[in-house]
Amino acid sequence: MSELRWHKSSFSDTDDGSHCVELALGAGDLRHIRESDDPTLIITTSATKLRGFLLGAKAGEFDHLA
Repeated sequence: MSELRWHKSSFSDTDDGSHCVELALGAGDLRHIRESDDPTLIITTSATKLRGFLLGAKAGEFDHLA
């Protein structure tokens, strides 16, 4: 996975970029997500599932977990 091109979120919470979510496009439909604090921990999912999760988060479907 070292060949992946990581992109940092524009919503990073610090100027030094130490608390960022990063996304990389993988082969085919794969999407890789990591936290800049621990770049060795990578979550891999499909574009369809990631889109569903993001739409759910924006709609407040997970607010009860906070």
